[in-house]
This record gives sequence, structure tokens and C-alpha cells, in this order.
Amino acid sequence: MRLHGYLDKGASLGGDAPCLTIGDVYQTYAEVQQRSRTIAGALQDSGIGPGDRVAVLSANDPLALTCVFGTSRAGAVWCPVNPRNEAAENRELLDLFGCRCLFFQAKFAPLVERIRGDLPALTTLVCLDGEVDGAVTFDEWLAAHGREPDLVTLPDDLCVLAGTGGTTGKPKGVRLTGHNLETATALTLMSYPFGERPRYLALAPLTHSAGVLTFPIMALGGETVIMPAPDLGEFLRLIEHHRITHAFLPPTVIYGLLDHPALDSTDLTSLRCLWYGAAPMSPVRLTEALHRIGPVMGQLFGQTEAPNMIATLAPADHFLPDGSIATARLSSAGRPTPLTQVAIMAADGALLPPGERGEIVVRGPLVMAGYHENPAATAEVSAHGWHHTGDIGYLDEDNFLYIVDRAKDMIITGGFNVYSAEVEKALQAHPAVQDSAVVGLPDEKWGERVAAVVQLRAAGQADPDALIAFVKEHLGSVKAPKQVEIWPDLPRSKVGKVLKTEIRQRLRP
Repeated sequence: MRLHGYLDKGASLGGDAPCLTIGDVYQTYAEVQQRSRTIAGALQDSGIGPGDRVAVLSANDPLALTCVFGTSRAGAVWCPVNPRNEAAENRELLDLFGCRCLFFQAKFAPLVERIRGDLPALTTLVCLDGEVDGAVTFDEWLAAHGREPDLVTLPDDLCVLAGTGGTTGKPKGVRLTGHNLETATALTLMSYPFGERPRYLALAPLTHSAGVLTFPIMALGGETVIMPAPDLGEFLRLIEHHRITHAFLPPTVIYGLLDHPALDSTDLTSLRCLWYGAAPMSPVRLTEALHRIGPVMGQLFGQTEAPNMIATLAPADHFLPDGSIATARLSSAGRPTPLTQVAIMAADGALLPPGERGEIVVRGPLVMAGYHENPAATAEVSAHGWHHTGDIGYLDEDNFLYIVDRAKDMIITGGFNVYSAEVEKALQAHPAVQDSAVVGLPDEKWGERVAAVVQLRAAGQADPDALIAFVKEHLGSVKAPKQVEIWPDLPRSKVGKVLKTEIRQRLRP
């Protein structure tokens, strides 16, 4: 199934049902489906054929998402572009992908102007919501070219080219097939609670996990309520107003939600699943969320190369059979999903038994078709016949997966291995701490010393010495930070992940 197949499936369950909503205005499945057909015909009339690359640069927006389905219907490949990227990174990715068409919102015109001159293959620029020099407006483009699309014969199953995070090194292009996303959709429907016609609230960027999660919603004929900008007060209002059943938020945003004054007075009884992922979540704050938001928290673990569904911790898995919270399990990423094999591998390629730590490796139909035009990187990440996630972890006797750290973030101090994620969890157990990041810094005595940067809660108070003593009490002196700094916020990537490279640079003398 290609991307527009999910839209068509939803339309087959009732064309008059709400499909995409923004504010109080919704478009039906039949309306979105017909608009996607017209976009597909216009792309074909503009010379965009099967296998060609089409990029979409936009904040969360119904028309931008409809362009994704039109791109798929034309047989072209969707290239999601994160508007938070630096211009150089976006230019590099669009050049790597050989994009021929770019849909964009007018507010990103300065970014487009900075990159378009270096992209000779980019011949069709369409502004979705205004007039911009060098681009055609969406309405003019559709009026000149819009028609019913021709049926296409596809060269392969490739449907998405996505850039990796780019927080370290040169970004790569991930080749995702229709089979990859079909697997992710099936696993989502298998792993979490759904009913008839779910209602999904999209606050996080649709260019990432939040976008992939629209496919299972549409497969059930559900409604996607789109937030054009993040606003936690509006997020809570929309849950109550639209009786939202599903949503996705990164942990840092959930922390903000827990601190929001309107949380406890908002009716959240419609929620069936609030997904969290993209970064580790503090077990202390997760416990708080289970009490205050409800027994609806659902973790997903994946990466661009194996989207969302490597392992899952469904809402019911957060509890023991007697109804109490499964406290020890809250630190896990859940169990491997039914169509995915997960193992722990030593450096020599040997698979390790339960309880032993090594690199988390994955194989199955969820895993990408390789890095675009980068056979060396593809071969490296596929060594020994498994996809290497770059995460260090272990499987316990009950097959729950625990992520200990990113391989590159392990600290060797005085000959001992210290996993930064373990120290971060200890810091985040302190009642004054909102978030933390732990890195290794060069040290003449220890080789590396453990250093931490902490962001306090709004009303939190703690000094560095008290935080060091707190970790020492819980983890011992070897793992306790030798240095703690308190910052108002932590530097983050476009998708909310902490930028440890930047933290190291700022901490080094």
C-alpha cells in the first residue's frame, strides 16, 4: 500500500466523515481524496513522473498533508523537510534526493530563497498560501495544471526519502518503502487500543513520528485534528472539544503538560492512548502522568530507519495484573513488536543472552531499504545481517527491552563504564529537576569525568552539590557527576532531542 492508500481506505469507510480538521473547520474524506487526485494530475502535468522526488516544507497544515497524498498518487516520492533545519542542511538533503518539486508555505520563503539557487533539478516551486517571487501560487498552479491523474507504473516500492537527524556528522537519506510503512501501520494497529473512527490530535511535526501515525488513523476512517503551532493550553482545549482519542508528544512536552495549570481541570476521559517517544522519559514523571492524565500512556520506540515500532509499551503494560503501576517496567522501551526481531549484539557480532548489555539490533520488514546513494553507510549499519540502531541496551527475562544509552554517549571514567542515560534518570528522580543531560569530558586523572547539565522545574530549587550528593546516594560515587551546571534550558534538535555535542563544546574550557 502506498501512502494515498490509507486515505482511500478511510474514504471507503465513509466519504462524508471528517478527515482533516484545523480549528473548527474540517474537510471530509471525499474532499481530501478529490483534492489529492487534482494535485497528482497537476504534478504529472508539470512533468513529475513515477519515482521523481517532491519535497514539502511546511508547518502542520491540512493542505501540506494533502500534497503528500497527491505526491504518492502521482507515483512520486515524498521528501519531508523540517522547517527547523538550517538552510545548509535542507539544501544538502534536497540536493542528495534530487528533488524536482517543492511545496512550501510563504513564511518559509526566505529559507527557500537561500537554497534554491544551488538546486538545479528543482524546477517547480509552489507556494501553498501566498505570492512569492520565483514561485507559482497553489491556486494558480492547480488551475493551470489540475486534472485527474494518469494511472502509473511504479519503478519500485520507494515512497519516502527522509533525512536523518543530522545532529552529528553529515545527514543521510533513509529509503522507506510502502512495505516499511505498511508494517509500521499494522504494528500500530496491533499494539495499541483503537475503536471505530479514532480522533487524533497532531501537535508534534507531521514530518516525523506524528505524521506516520496518521496512517493507522486513516485506515480506520478516523479524524486528524491538526495544530499549526505548538500550544499546550490549546492542546488541552482541543482534547476536550473534539473528544480526542489519540495523540503523540515527546517527553519534554509531556513534562510541560504536567506543569500546565489547566491540566487537572480538563476533561481527558476521551483519551485512549497518549503516545510518547523520540527520547527517554523520566519514570518519575511518567508515574505522575499515569496518575494525572490517566492509564493511557503508550510508549513507542523506533528511529527513522525503522519507524516508530521496534518495541512498544502499550497502556496496559504500564500496570501489573493487580492494577498497580509496574514501576520497574517504566524504564523499559517495551517488548519487541510481533513483526520485528530484536537482539542484543556484541562487538564481534555474537548475539548475547538476556541481561547482557550490547548494541540493540533489529531485522524484519520495518527496517529501511538502505541509505540513499550511500552503499558504504548501508553496509556498515547492516553488518552481520542485522540493522544496528546505535543504542546500547539489554533484554530481560520477560523480553522487555531496556535502552541503556547511545553507544557514542557511554563514558569511561577511571576504567569503569558509565551510561549517561542511567545518570540522567537518577537526576530526573530529584523533585526539583525537569530535565538533564550527562556527558563525558576529558580529565587528566579519570580519563573522562562525568558532567551534567540540569534544567530545573519552574518552581524547583537545588544547587549543584545537592544534586551530586543525590546521585551519589542512588548510584554510588563512580557514576555520580563530578561537575553539575544548572541551565535555564537544554539545547535541542529540531525534533526535541538534546544536543550533547553542543553541551560538550560549551562545557569544555
